[in-house]
Amino acid sequence: MPSPVEVIINASAGSDDKRGLRERLAETLRAAGLVARVTLARGGDELMENARRAAVDGCARVVAAGGDGTVSTVAALLAGTDKALAVLPIGTFNHFAKDLGLPLELEAATRVAASGRVVRVDVGEVNGRVFINNSSIGLYPRLVRRRQRQQERLGRGKWAAFLFAALSVLRRYPFLDVRVEADGHTLLRRTPFVFVGNNEYLMDGLQIGARPRLDAGRLSLYVTHRTGRWGLVLLALRALLGRLREARDFDALSAREITIETRRRKQRLRVATDGEVTVMRTPLHYRVRPGALRVVVPSEGSQEPE
Repeated sequence: MPSPVEVIINASAGSDDKRGLRERLAETLRAAGLVARVTLARGGDELMENARRAAVDGCARVVAAGGDGTVSTVAALLAGTDKALAVLPIGTFNHFAKDLGLPLELEAATRVAASGRVVRVDVGEVNGRVFINNSSIGLYPRLVRRRQRQQERLGRGKWAAFLFAALSVLRRYPFLDVRVEADGHTLLRRTPFVFVGNNEYLMDGLQIGARPRLDAGRLSLYVTHRTGRWGLVLLALRALLGRLREARDFDALSAREITIETRRRKQRLRVATDGEVTVMRTPLHYRVRPGALRVVVPSEGSQEPE
């Protein structure tokens, strides 16, 4: 009898009927010869509880159905284990799924979850918190907090809330004075944001924000400095024109470990990790964990033994 597959659906992700989705996924997985246990998580605590249970039970694969936040939560508990993570991208952006080369159409993604090959990818970590995409301080955590308030208090949709939050943050935002150590390189910067990625991000052209690979064992660091509102606009234009790395007020480095200190030690900062915001004390210690996560991708090439 095949090992059961644990499927965790974020009930708040996307706009589909989740009960109907639950039945469709179970049927598709059964057709592939797999036994599926499908659960709906109605909040962050329930999602964490289901993921924690899946990490220690007898299932061979854990399927996370949701956006990047959902996938990151499940991945954090599977990293360092022998469980394989499969992704059903039903969120808004689905960056991790795209970088894995997964299909975004649900039925096709379900077939990959059932019969795809298993490969190893890296995860990043900041002060013990795992992330699969990126982490940042400064502008972005403030934008996420404002967006959440727009959604919760005013009932705005995600895109409308994002637009209002972005306009609010760009009208007035503070600078951070940071000291960054990255594999022997030291940067002293006054900056509106610091961005740390799990592996290298493309920062120029129409594919900006994508990652060519997730298994290089490196973190990417991007820092802008001496940059006001119009400076950020110019940086965006440079990126679209493929000339971002020529900018004098933009630093890009690659490292295995990164430490970020502020002017005041033990300062509490809002830190974004895969779109979720938490408060951490500085210094922030980032590291990459090479090959820590087993993921399911389309069946091309050799397959890692189960």
